Amino acid sequence: MFAIQPMDAEQYRQQTRRSTLILCLVLAALCISLATLSVAMFGEPGGNNFRWNVGGVIAGLLLTIALVRLYLWQQPWMAPAVYGFLLKRNLMKVTNILHQVDAGVAARDATAMQVLRFYHLGLLQMHQLDGNTSAINDLVKQMDQHREQMLAEGLDPEQHQLDPAWLASISERWRDSKGR
Repeated sequence: MFAIQPMDAEQYRQQTRRSTLILCLVLAALCISLATLSVAMFGEPGGNNFRWNVGGVIAGLLLTIALVRLYLWQQPWMAPAVYGFLLKRNLMKVTNILHQVDAGVAARDATAMQVLRFYHLGLLQMHQLDGNTSAINDLVKQMDQHREQMLAEGLDPEQHQLDPAWLASISERWRDSKGR
C-alpha cells in the first residue's frame, strides 16, 4: 500500500537534484572507466576500438542500474527521489484505469471515489514537488468538486493511501465502461 507523505517541495527538489548529480557522476565514472579498461584489455593500439568503447559504456550503464537497484535505492540520501518515483508510478497506475475510475465515480462507487481522491491528492503533491503551479490551478476546481461529492456520500476526503486491491476491484467491476 502506497501512502502520500508530507514533504517540503523546496527541500525535495534540492535533495533530488543532489541525488541525480551523484547518480550522473557514478554513471560517468563507470562508463569512462569500463570503456578505458575494455580498450586497454581487448583493443588494438592505433586500431578501431569503437566496439570496445561502446561495450564499456554499455557495461557501465548496466552496472550503474544494478548498483542503484541493489544498493543505492535504500540509501537515506535517495529517499526523496525514490518517493517521487513511487508517487508517479502509483499515479500512473490510476491513470491507466482512469476511465474506469470515472465510470465508478459517476455511479457513486465508494472505492472509485476514494481512488479518485487519492489521485487528486497525489497529483497535487506531485505538482507541488515539481513546482508546477499552473497545473495546480487547473486541478483545484476538479478536486473541490470531487471533495464535495465525497462529503455528500459520507466518505472521508482525506484519502492519502492507495490500496492496489482497489485498482483491481475497479478494473474488474468497470471493465466494460467506455473511455471519455
